[in-house]
Amino acid sequence: MRLTYAIATACLALSLSPAAAEQVGEVDVDWLGNDIIIEAFADPEVQGVTCHVAYFERGIIDRLQNGNWFEDPSNAAVSCRQTGPIVIGDIDRSPEGESIFSERRSIVWKTLRVTRIFDEANQTLIYLAHASELQEGSAKMSISTVPLFVPTATAPAEQQ
Repeated sequence: MRLTYAIATACLALSLSPAAAEQVGEVDVDWLGNDIIIEAFADPEVQGVTCHVAYFERGIIDRLQNGNWFEDPSNAAVSCRQTGPIVIGDIDRSPEGESIFSERRSIVWKTLRVTRIFDEANQTLIYLAHASELQEGSAKMSISTVPLFVPTATAPAEQQ
């Protein structure tokens, strides 16, 4: 009964993923079949921003050797950039931000998330890739920022 409930909960969580990602790259890292997967996804509430997230995916040989079939490492990297005119929709402006992408790294316990935080004072969108674990938190994270202004460079007055 508990296993059925856990599987149903995991399936429901997978279906509620905030943003859909498209795989754009896959790099083989060893002979065990382990890969680094690179996915792209558009911020669902900020038009003109695309994020790329890279994460490690264990191969079958690695899973056989380690005996852990249902879990991948929670390490990830994120990079977000302006890919068009930025139009901000109805975003969460609280310090906690909002989850805009999630992907399971184990059947029940671990999820890779990308959270968007709006730094209003500096007019910057912050994207944080981190693991969300049911039992134990993880300090593994990656951060990317997108400024909301057009930067201009000027020479100091004495050089003009």
